[in-house]
Amino acid sequence: MKEVKCECGHVNPHGTVLCESCGITLMEEKTQGKLHDMRYEGSARRSQTYNKTMIDKIWNFFSSVKVGVWLIVITLIASAVGTIFPQEMYIPNIMTTAEYYEDQYGWLGKLYYDLGFHNLYSSWWYLVLIASIGVSLVICSIDRAVPLYRALKKQRVTRHESFLKRQRLFTVSTSENVDESFAKVKENLKLRRYKIREEDGNILAEKGRFSRWGPYVNHCGLIIFLLGGMLRFVPGMYIDSMLWLREGETKVIPETNGEYYLENKEFTLEVYDKEKDNEAFSEAIESAGMVPKNFQSDVILYKKADDSLPGEEAELEEIKEHNIRVNQPLKFDGYALYQTEYRLGELSTMSFTLVNKVSKEEFGSLEIDLNEPQKNFDLGNGYSVEVMSYFPDFEFNDSGEPTTKSRIPNNPAFVFKMFSPEKPDGEISFVAIQQNLEPFGDNEYQLRFSGIETNDVTGLTVRKDLTLWLFAVGGFIFMVGVAQGSYWNHRRIWLRRKGDEIWVAAHTNKNWYGIKREISTILEGSGIDEPIDQLQEKEDANSQLKKDRENE
Repeated sequence: MKEVKCECGHVNPHGTVLCESCGITLMEEKTQGKLHDMRYEGSARRSQTYNKTMIDKIWNFFSSVKVGVWLIVITLIASAVGTIFPQEMYIPNIMTTAEYYEDQYGWLGKLYYDLGFHNLYSSWWYLVLIASIGVSLVICSIDRAVPLYRALKKQRVTRHESFLKRQRLFTVSTSENVDESFAKVKENLKLRRYKIREEDGNILAEKGRFSRWGPYVNHCGLIIFLLGGMLRFVPGMYIDSMLWLREGETKVIPETNGEYYLENKEFTLEVYDKEKDNEAFSEAIESAGMVPKNFQSDVILYKKADDSLPGEEAELEEIKEHNIRVNQPLKFDGYALYQTEYRLGELSTMSFTLVNKVSKEEFGSLEIDLNEPQKNFDLGNGYSVEVMSYFPDFEFNDSGEPTTKSRIPNNPAFVFKMFSPEKPDGEISFVAIQQNLEPFGDNEYQLRFSGIETNDVTGLTVRKDLTLWLFAVGGFIFMVGVAQGSYWNHRRIWLRRKGDEIWVAAHTNKNWYGIKREISTILEGSGIDEPIDQLQEKEDANSQLKKDRENE
């Protein structure tokens, strides 16, 4: 598109409303009789000038403030919906994720899972929303900041008469000694810390221009903030996992690439006593039955030895011992382990004795680790037991077949095959808590329950966040922009000589009351009249006209 040449000789980009140099309107037919819209200095914005190619249309779409606001609103709504049910990382590892949500929350849970809300912050569509907000911020900033900067940089001191007349604050005064009046005004302007430029005896006084960039500084802070949020989805930048560890157990710490291990030496739970502790807890103890006072895990952190070979059992080097309490995490190598959950009295092992049902004679015992059950047990003298099936959390399904609700041994059940010299082909028995069934007829032998052991289990959150500094930097820059745009304002005062007349015009991007008071102080003692608020004058005239019509 062709550029527009002003009568002052300055060449303006196509779409410019006010000449960047002298300020004359280049679209008189559209602005006749109106005050100048100084929002972007009347400069040409790309989004309002070009709309032919696909790039133009994409640019114009994302440069819209309404689009940016709607993207933020949609993202906030999605984030709120993501808190209705727990995220996948916080659900117990007892069944597949899809089954858990449908089992716990019905059809709403299934819909929640199908739409990807179970893992919201790493779902592709949520990332697209975040990226779209970032693109919108970048394009909005470039679309407005670049032409604004160009217009402010190229503005001349001597502005066209029509430019001054169409400012909100404007007046024409007559002075017997123009030079003396100008000298007095310059002195007052310097006292008010205005930057003064002169050209052909005319004056442009300006201060607070930096405040115009406050919104764009905000945008920079938000872009850095969003960048930090998106970097959380890069592997290794952000980790938030759960580690369930039983007493006496040693496990590799998730997301550490098998480098670090943790041993749970002991789990301790302290509760408030209604009689000994503060009476404030009495009501809570009576209603809940138990109020935790402290729960902690005494752990040992290990690191895999450098000389460990792949496939071999890892050689562990002890790094340190630590007591993990709430808000007192174990920190190492950028990781932090927080005490967040616990399970008391989880079944650990079950013991059985092989007996003859008639003679009650015992032929050996076996102990089954409910977390990693052994397949075969040799009791000696030709007696042995085979674990054919294991159901950690036993129930019957709709077809009447045994199944498990989860992998946690809440209600363990077994299908055993018992071998003896008399029964070399074996006898099958189904054994659960308080159940001992013989599905293929009466057996000669049975496995009698003889004991059980339990363990306390601690739940630790494994967290690593390498993006926090980006959030801090982005937040700081955002607040700088807020202060920059809120507590300062851009003020300009033009004084033009025209014979014995002095033309005065003023503009500010906000706080018109403040600039009126300041101009009153600046013009004091100069003999120059204070400028009139043309917008207020017009509103008063319209209000009076409306009253006159009502009185008629």
